[in-house]
Amino acid sequence: MRASAQDFPRRLRLLNAGDYSHVFEHADIKVHGKGMMALVRFNALGYPRLGLIVSKKNVRHAVARNRFKRLVRDSFRLRQHHLPAVDIVVLARRGVHELDNDTLHRQLHGMWKRLSREAQADKHTVSSRQTSGS
Repeated sequence: MRASAQDFPRRLRLLNAGDYSHVFEHADIKVHGKGMMALVRFNALGYPRLGLIVSKKNVRHAVARNRFKRLVRDSFRLRQHHLPAVDIVVLARRGVHELDNDTLHRQLHGMWKRLSREAQADKHTVSSRQTSGS
């Protein structure tokens, strides 16, 4: 079976605790959205990877947790080719379950755009520091 350019294979996911803790301990960028936050860490893989954290404390019902995760994965899947090579952990905040699907999609789209913009700026800052010898 042939994979499409819009799929979401295992290589695009953060799969183990080490992947998550690396992002938490060394986050390069934080991007906030309504009801969610993304922690971002540059990687050397050449493609983005996604991890999700949706606690029962913040989103009580499994149906709401699963809906949020499904919408984030779908949004990421469609935007993956526009994102830099980073590991992303999206955390659900209290109240995210109250947002409708359209609002969530808009929030995610805005977060991906800000993430790309900040990653681009961050890379330029890092490379200029390295070339100036600081």
